[in-house]
Amino acid sequence: MAAHRILVVEDEDAIRLTMRDFLVRKGHEVHLASDGVGAIKMLIDNPAIELMVTDYRMNILGGDYWIKFLQRFLPELPIIVTSGFLRPEFEIPYEVMYKPFDYNELEQHILAMLA
Repeated sequence: MAAHRILVVEDEDAIRLTMRDFLVRKGHEVHLASDGVGAIKMLIDNPAIELMVTDYRMNILGGDYWIKFLQRFLPELPIIVTSGFLRPEFEIPYEVMYKPFDYNELEQHILAMLA
């Protein structure tokens, strides 16, 4: 399996670090941010990021404005949105994984999106 460069954006420390540890064990290079502003900094510093896994609801630059930013400024970047808040009736232009989810399922989605 080829390693991929993934940005994980999650405001809950335990989830962010657990997701990082899992993806690193699977051979991926993982960059972390705890909010949208941190994610923008990571993307500027690491232009080779291939995919983003991002929480929807974050205190700093999250929610609808974060989704609008991603659509406008990163239209080519594959993105998976995670949320314990969103429901299927909410229209999000990205693949959504509802918390709690299985990390093996997350990796399957990552690999499929980057195939």
